[in-house]
Amino acid sequence: MPTLKIKIAPLQNPERHASLARALTQITARTLGKRPEVTAVVIEDLPDAQWFIGGRRTEQPTALLEIDITHGTNTPPQKEAFIEAAFAELQRQLAGGGALAQASYVIVRELPATDWGYDGVTQWERKRTGPLVAA
Repeated sequence: MPTLKIKIAPLQNPERHASLARALTQITARTLGKRPEVTAVVIEDLPDAQWFIGGRRTEQPTALLEIDITHGTNTPPQKEAFIEAAFAELQRQLAGGGALAQASYVIVRELPATDWGYDGVTQWERKRTGPLVAA
């Protein structure tokens, strides 16, 4: 049940949003073993005038991707593979053969199983009452 939140600049079109959501969902499944049917992707466009690096407006495409996963469900190598693949995909789609701004980040955030869930059930409760569902 990972949740991916992406902020990107410059502004993109809805087709790019859909393409990013599909690609990042696939990367999440492949590298972290997460189920696509409970993977949510939220994309927020920002104009260049609202993104600053080093105190100056960014001059290159840039992105901030944060993913929330359940603590302890992935190994450091899996998280490293996710960060590498997600960054490469962001660069491919947003920089069009160029490079993203160096200060573009991919963050993996692990939350305790007791602190989140989906369909009204925490991950802790899912683990306690049934087979563990990777999320």
